[in-house]
Amino acid sequence: MQIIFLATDSLSSPGSGGRYFPLARALVRLGQQVTWVGLHHDYASTKQHRFAVNGVEIWYIGQMHVRKVASRKIYFNPLTMLWIAAWATWGLFRAAWKLNGDIIHVCKSQPMNLLAAWMVHKLRGTPVYLDSSDYEALVNRFQHVWQQKIVAWFEDWSPSFMSGITVQSTFLAERFQSLGYPRDRIYLIPHGIDEERFAVLDRQDVAQTLDRLKQSLGITPKDRVIVYVGSMSLVLHAVDILMEAFVMILKSEPSAFLLMIGGGEDYDALREMARRLGIESRVCFVGKVDSAQVPYYYRLGEVSVDSRRDSAVAQASLPLKVLESIATGIPCVATDTGDTGKVLDGAGKIVTPGDANALAQGILEIVNNPQVVEQMRTVAMTLRHQYSWNILAQRLLKIY
Repeated sequence: MQIIFLATDSLSSPGSGGRYFPLARALVRLGQQVTWVGLHHDYASTKQHRFAVNGVEIWYIGQMHVRKVASRKIYFNPLTMLWIAAWATWGLFRAAWKLNGDIIHVCKSQPMNLLAAWMVHKLRGTPVYLDSSDYEALVNRFQHVWQQKIVAWFEDWSPSFMSGITVQSTFLAERFQSLGYPRDRIYLIPHGIDEERFAVLDRQDVAQTLDRLKQSLGITPKDRVIVYVGSMSLVLHAVDILMEAFVMILKSEPSAFLLMIGGGEDYDALREMARRLGIESRVCFVGKVDSAQVPYYYRLGEVSVDSRRDSAVAQASLPLKVLESIATGIPCVATDTGDTGKVLDGAGKIVTPGDANALAQGILEIVNNPQVVEQMRTVAMTLRHQYSWNILAQRLLKIY
């Protein structure tokens, strides 16, 4: 089959880079032809608009709804945003029409790719599937209420022309069912593990690579490293609660060192928060790193963290960092929201959401207990294959 993935972000974004591209690559391994059509985070500066990676055709056709430069996001004014959205929708439609695929899979229920897919479906009858990995109307940061209402309307309208819906959480499955979509056409496809990307940790020179990283980051042999990998966005992740928890951790474990990987709209505010709390000397903000380097940063830590508040956003989402932590064999302390506890399944510790003290205690229990760490690593190694994208792609192919 020729399958078209319609996305509204770039491969450097967690959504496409961590979910849709590895899924597309796994489908190619199964003999399918896949073209990923998406929007670039800084379209004016990119030189490559069409290329192939591991057998997946990549087409960039326009600018994302935000511009990303290094570790920061730049938002457009409403009029510019409307123009960008209109042009992107037209570009996505033209690409999907030209490709004339057997199936279109909409990557996240955003107005631009939904409209483009709907037009192709109406004009040509192409079957369309939706993959929903977030509650889009709540997870995005909007400058105006009317923007949020537009996204909410499209998100609720999206099931009307879908041949099937794939979701990454039970919450999302129940939400689409509540909108009247048949439950037997809603399929759970959780986040997976990109085994090829994490295979670098099995290389013989991994120890030397880690030593060089430690030296560049100022990590000493005495440091007890805690790793956070993810968006610096308080809408998505309660990184501020992690900061508060780290203050408590330092009182009990002065050698603790917090490694912060990622960028986002609250990057500067979180750096200022670390300064205000007096912990900046023990916190290292690395910023956004290339996805190929992410496995090494996880392996620098004794424990990784996913901190969230109990909200619809958190219930709908399955954090990619939980699966990545499993892939590296590093225990993860995560909040008890959505399907996180079910997926982590003994490869880490679940704590109460929105509670800095509970988060601090959960991290310390792992850091101070080597036997528990080894048990969690053993569980993680047994879970790795279960969540391989190669396995999940076979499930998706059966759905098609």
